[in-house]
Amino acid sequence: MILEDVIEFLKKAPPFQFLDEPVLKTVASSISMEFYPKNTLILRQDGPPSESLRIIKKGGVKVFRVSEDGEEAIIDYRGEGDTFGFLSLVGKDKVRANVTAVDDTLCYLLDKETALKLLDSNPVFTEYFLKSYLTKYIDRTFKEMHDKSLFYGGSDRLLFTTRVGETATKKVFTVKDDATIQEAARIMAKNKISSLIIVDTKTLPVGIVTDRDLREKVVAKGRDVSEPVRNIMSLPLIRVDYRDYCFEAVLKMIRHNVHHILVIKDGNLDGVLTNHDLMLLQGASPLSFAKDIESQQTIEGLVPVSEKISKIIGLLLNEGAKASNITKIITELNDRLVKKILEIAEKKFGASPVPYCYIVFGSEGRKEQTFKTDQDNAIIYADVASNEIEAEVNKYFSKFTLFVRESLLKCGFPLCPADYMATNPKWRQPLKVWKKYFSNWISTPTADAVLNSVTFFDFRHVYGDAGISDALRDSLPSMLEDQKVFLGYLANMAIKNRPPIGFLKTFVVEKSGEHKDELNLKVKGIAPIVDIVRLFALEKGVKETSTIERINALRDRHTIVHEYGDELEQAFEFIMLLRIQHQYEQIKTGKTPDNFINPNKLSNLEKKSLKEAFHLISQIQDMVIDLYKSMIW
Repeated sequence: MILEDVIEFLKKAPPFQFLDEPVLKTVASSISMEFYPKNTLILRQDGPPSESLRIIKKGGVKVFRVSEDGEEAIIDYRGEGDTFGFLSLVGKDKVRANVTAVDDTLCYLLDKETALKLLDSNPVFTEYFLKSYLTKYIDRTFKEMHDKSLFYGGSDRLLFTTRVGETATKKVFTVKDDATIQEAARIMAKNKISSLIIVDTKTLPVGIVTDRDLREKVVAKGRDVSEPVRNIMSLPLIRVDYRDYCFEAVLKMIRHNVHHILVIKDGNLDGVLTNHDLMLLQGASPLSFAKDIESQQTIEGLVPVSEKISKIIGLLLNEGAKASNITKIITELNDRLVKKILEIAEKKFGASPVPYCYIVFGSEGRKEQTFKTDQDNAIIYADVASNEIEAEVNKYFSKFTLFVRESLLKCGFPLCPADYMATNPKWRQPLKVWKKYFSNWISTPTADAVLNSVTFFDFRHVYGDAGISDALRDSLPSMLEDQKVFLGYLANMAIKNRPPIGFLKTFVVEKSGEHKDELNLKVKGIAPIVDIVRLFALEKGVKETSTIERINALRDRHTIVHEYGDELEQAFEFIMLLRIQHQYEQIKTGKTPDNFINPNKLSNLEKKSLKEAFHLISQIQDMVIDLYKSMIW
């Protein structure tokens, strides 16, 4: 062996690639090499423990156990860069499984003494082997992706790593609720503050007064400044714990349209966090985008603001945000944009003749939207008593939804090719019709019915009367009771798209065409997880729509999620982040974003993590087949 060749190989193989150069040279100098022809039994189940840690240089192995009755259970296939023999080397008692060469295989052998020294002296080496096959890669892969990102600027304090308590203003000024408006204004002017906490006789916070309250409720309306300040204070008070990350505060401020938020520590008021604090923290704030949207009164004014929303993804990537954090903020901003368009539409066409709610579904319904995707929306309105009112409602919503559709189009949301939009009369119906839709799709699961189900069952209320959409959501569990045939169709869909991973964990890519040598992250990676988790959620009556929220709700309610919930969540986060980074790079270079990546352009660690994520998906799909075998055909 040539020492330099061994070092070069180890530099690309986790966990050796994380070792310092001197340590790596020491390891390489103690390595030997062995060749195993195809079908060679390298380690025997219940045999003597391995004296070496083997690293596959070329070829591949099958890891499997044989039961007492001779039945073979395959545990894993491992290929180039993978290791085997670790457990028996450390356990020192026996080999737990058979390991056979499935091809002519060349391995580097790291002797037992050196391997154990590495475990004792290098935490990264130990962490790699002691964690599960997925989690051992994920954290480091996220860091590598973050570090190599073009957006990484080494900011001192970041939105996703800074606690609220580190940023909030500690000195809180208060005034009794029976103080006058003028007294409150004088305190604010004297101390040069933008907000004042109003407290009751027990000094408990009951409200807040801000500069905006003084402008809009006092000066603009000519209010008597001798009135009690409680008459103009804002409620409810929005609070955040001092240990939360600033990201959580941003979400609450966007959602509730406030620029000040109380910071609570051990049940007591500890400070106030403002939009200004967050802007100082990161140089720019997602709140500024929300404020820009709120200030617009025309669709023409919203268009340039909507174009800026995608740019915030660069900021979030810069701060090392997880995929779910990015999609949460994008969802809040897109929701705000849609609500503003609907408000403008109501001003243009007048109030609806009947209570209604505007819902979204698909990735938007699951709060997993990144860049602007197709419009997927519908309207549910209250049941009406007569044909005359029905005609009036149809006339109103026909014009209303057309205006909303074209406004969304101007703001960068493409039309849905399948026409899943509220402009389609089929998708703007009274509550009783929607309940009938859902019931029929479940009881008669044709191909179209199943497609409609997985599309619409992820719906989420965005605007209007939430009670109407809640009534539809609440009716779903009873419709699904004992519907094994329908669940069988969903199970079939969940196992249909197998991950693009080959016999030896090699990527299976497109062989020709526009996407030659590429694979589809959405269809082969994200969609199977979404489909599997949706199946479990609908079966267990979970009302959440986002994949991560569904996983968390299912942890104590579904056996598979109870055991593999963490791995599923991490795999989903990783593939989503890979997709977001890929699409953002495309947009930067003027390309239309897609879901196809060339795995050869990924780092070794990214490849490894993606392979393990795909392997997990495939493993859980096999569990779905076993669990729902009586329903699957």
